[in-house]
Amino acid sequence: MTGHGTAGRPPRRGTGGRLAVGLLHALGLPLLLLVLWGLVATRATNRFFPDPVTIADAFVDTWIGPAFTGDVLPSLARLGLGLGASIVLGTAAGTVIGLTRWLRELLEPLLEFLRAIPPPVLIPVMMLLLGITGTMKVVVIVSGAVWPILLNTIEGVRSTDSVMTQTARSFRVTWWERLWFLVLPAASPRIMAGVRQALSVGLILMVISEMFASSAGLGYRIAYFQRNYLVAEMWSGILLLGLVGVLLAVVFGLVERRVLRWYHGIREVNRV
Repeated sequence: MTGHGTAGRPPRRGTGGRLAVGLLHALGLPLLLLVLWGLVATRATNRFFPDPVTIADAFVDTWIGPAFTGDVLPSLARLGLGLGASIVLGTAAGTVIGLTRWLRELLEPLLEFLRAIPPPVLIPVMMLLLGITGTMKVVVIVSGAVWPILLNTIEGVRSTDSVMTQTARSFRVTWWERLWFLVLPAASPRIMAGVRQALSVGLILMVISEMFASSAGLGYRIAYFQRNYLVAEMWSGILLLGLVGVLLAVVFGLVERRVLRWYHGIREVNRV
């Protein structure tokens, strides 16, 4: 019986096999693209299309040194402040709006209007109100990154199971306990989805705000290289932005797995 029950199942890979497959999936396509890029660049005559080795040399010469502390770290600090403020504001406001029906119905048209405004068009207004300062750049990041968090929080709070809510009320669970142990955990998958979207939006707005009006920062440096035809250095800045995006995605994935352990555990059980 045992032999019949396992005959049709594919053999399971060991830990080493799964690790090898994961590395192949993660590194195989990027390495293939780099090889193709190098082959095409060696035959191309366009000076605006340098080969990967030239860009790698420019990356080391440009960003490993004073530019890292003078441009990259301040940009990342502003990005961190903007994302942190967006998470706090979006989660707090979204929770209040999601829990209060009349407030949600009152603010829904205004929220849809404000969400439709592209954040980059607000940069001249922010410059007039706040000046060309680091605070202005943080506010620009918040003006775009807060929306996915806010709207996902509202939907997550609204979708809290009504039976569980009524049960908590019947047992006289306090409002704060319902909020902390029922509403926020139920909305946390949607909130984390909003934070994931906000990461990419915040990174884009960080670069745009520094390109508009700044004398330092990652976006300013890339625009400076472009204006002065320093092509390899410009591509190295774009490469650095991609690496920052990958780092943010990895860190967020680790945090999400820890925050939503119960959620991923339920999904694994349902798959089985």
